Amino acid sequence: MTAAPARADGSAPELLDTLAADRATGALTTRSGIFYLAAGHVVHVESAHSPALGDLLTRSGALAPAGWWEAVERAGARQRVGRQLVDSGRLTTGALELAHLGALFDAAYFALAHDGTALRFRPGVAHWLGAVRPVTVATVLRESYRRRALLDRIWPDPAVDTAPLTRTPDADPAVLPPRRGRALALVDGGRTAAQIASALAHRTFHTLVELRRLAADGLVAPAPPAPAPPVHPVPGAGRADWDEPDTALLRRLLDALEAL
Repeated sequence: MTAAPARADGSAPELLDTLAADRATGALTTRSGIFYLAAGHVVHVESAHSPALGDLLTRSGALAPAGWWEAVERAGARQRVGRQLVDSGRLTTGALELAHLGALFDAAYFALAHDGTALRFRPGVAHWLGAVRPVTVATVLRESYRRRALLDRIWPDPAVDTAPLTRTPDADPAVLPPRRGRALALVDGGRTAAQIASALAHRTFHTLVELRRLAADGLVAPAPPAPAPPVHPVPGAGRADWDEPDTALLRRLLDALEAL
């Protein structure tokens, strides 16, 4: 079943449950991501706060960038990029499923984060990757809640997940465990958790765990917002000075009145 309202204000988890019960196919957009469903199962999730599957595969060395883009070009229009990667021998089925599930759960965490508001459902829309290993809505929701609870136990400020991060002057990556030290070394006041995870070719959730631990230790924090650009006053703004054409007009009117 694919029929569903084009606009869907309300809770994303509630609507996902409804779409699952209706065995709907399409794309549900939230404020932080997009869920792609087929017959009521989640087949892919995207979020700007989490590295895409292609980035994870190519940055980790599991797949050459040329191989990824060749698969996208050959099979993207048919929504079979994942199948193309396996059929061409570039990835095994197990390696693709493992990487895809990691990317799916990472993106779902962000897509459900914050207010979790559903904005729109587009019936029949399919992702160009194609179905790799569909996951039930209940599993996606349960995993997202588990991750949120774990991260909040480490450090309760979710701003660490999405804001550019800065570190304290005395924060030294060399004295930390290797994974945490590598994450800290990339904190520069401009990178977000997703950008740090992408640079490390790590799953976003694993990076969030290390960054929240660093925040709990007082070594990193959300960077302060950039100062607003100065406002320079416009010469003459706010004044009611007469310009020359208006003065000339008034003089002609005055001359006409005196002549009368």
